[in-house]
Amino acid sequence: VQLQASGGGLVQAGGSLRLSCVGSGRSFSTNAMAWFRQRPGKEREIVAGISWNGGVIYYTDSVKGRFTISRDNAKNTEYLQMNSLKPEDTAVYYCAASRLMAFTPRIEYDYWGQGTLVTVSS
Repeated sequence: VQLQASGGGLVQAGGSLRLSCVGSGRSFSTNAMAWFRQRPGKEREIVAGISWNGGVIYYTDSVKGRFTISRDNAKNTEYLQMNSLKPEDTAVYYCAASRLMAFTPRIEYDYWGQGTLVTVSS
């Protein structure tokens, strides 16, 4: 069972990237999922979360209006569309899935992807 994140890269400030996270080994269609990031010298933080059916979506304040989380349960995949990227968005981005269906910012995560590096140049 694993989550595979991809889509990171180097982009100029103001640009866009789309991260993908594909699950394998089991279905994640009934699991809340999220994206986290760890910026250089900082602790890991949640960026966005989504309930199993997309009914609840959460964004941390610094990405509201710029990032969009979504999921395609038929493809066992979640996405993070990142627009208007800023240098402070530079981080390793991780996808995660909870055993729970409903999302709240405080739920625990049982499955983690390996991380994908996003670098935003000024």
